[in-house]
Amino acid sequence: MRFDKTAISFYDDYCDGYGSPGSIGNGYVNILKVSAGTVKKTDDILIDGIVAYDRAEVNDAYIGQINMLTASSFCGLVGQVWGHDLAKHDSIAEDKIQPLFEVKQYDGSILNVYDGKPLLDAGVELFGTESNRRFPPIPGSHMTCANKGVTSYRPADGTPLKDGQSYGVWCFIAISIAKDRTKDASLFIEDAGLWTKNDNPKDLVKFLEDHRKAVVWSVAECGKDSHVIYERTYVSFAYVMMKPGEIGTSLTCGPYVTLARNAIPEAGFDSLNKLTLSEWLTDRKLTPILK
Repeated sequence: MRFDKTAISFYDDYCDGYGSPGSIGNGYVNILKVSAGTVKKTDDILIDGIVAYDRAEVNDAYIGQINMLTASSFCGLVGQVWGHDLAKHDSIAEDKIQPLFEVKQYDGSILNVYDGKPLLDAGVELFGTESNRRFPPIPGSHMTCANKGVTSYRPADGTPLKDGQSYGVWCFIAISIAKDRTKDASLFIEDAGLWTKNDNPKDLVKFLEDHRKAVVWSVAECGKDSHVIYERTYVSFAYVMMKPGEIGTSLTCGPYVTLARNAIPEAGFDSLNKLTLSEWLTDRKLTPILK
C-alpha cells in the first residue's frame, strides 16, 4: 500500500498545522526544536511563566504566536522528518556525523545514536528566526507538537532552594527512525527537568551529556514494548542557567506541519526526498541563516 506523504499548506509563505483546512496531501512534516527562555521575576509568577515560555518559542527556530497542541508522540507512516527525510542535512547525506554512542535493542541489534544538531539547524533554515523569518508557522495556527517543558524560579537572595526552584532548566528531544517505515512509526522521546545542584554550567552540561543514555534507554524499552526496531536515533538538549531572580522555561518541541507553498521546489514536493538542505536552499534562492 502506498501512503500519500504530501504535506503542502494553504499559504504561500507560512507553514501550517497538520490537519488544517486547505492543505494538499495527507502527510505531515516533523521539525525538531529545543530551546529555553528567561524573564526577571515579578509579583505574578503565572504571568512570568507565560513570558519565559513565549521566549523559548521564539528563540532558535521561530515558532512564536501558535496555539500549541500536544501529541504523545510518533512520526507515523505518512510523516517525514525535516533534515532527515526531506532536505536532508548535508552532514547526514555525506555521512560525516559519527555516532555518539550505541545501545542494544531487544532483538540484539545495535542502535547508533547521533547528535541531533543537524536536524535542529534544518529547522532554523525552514522556519527562520525571530529576526529573520522564512517560512514560519502562520500566526494563530493550531499546531500539534511533540512537546514537554518545565518552568522554575531561581531565588534572588541566594537562599536555599525550595521545592520547584532551581539554578537552571533543561530539556531533551530524541527522534528514533523506524527501520521498517512501511509498518512502524518513528518515535519521539521528550524529557525536561530542573538543575538544583549548583550554578556551574559545566556541571549541568556534563549531567546532560550523561543523561542522553537514559533518554535513549527509553527508546530501546519502547521499541521492545511494540516490537519495533529502529535504524538510528538523533538526540539533542537545551538548557539555561537562570540569573538570581529569574524565571526560566525549557521547551522541547516537534511540530507536525504542512509546508509553505514557496518552500516546495519547482520539481514538486517529492523532490524534497532527493535534495540536501543546501540544494533546497539553492533551489529556493535562499541564503543560509546558519553559517
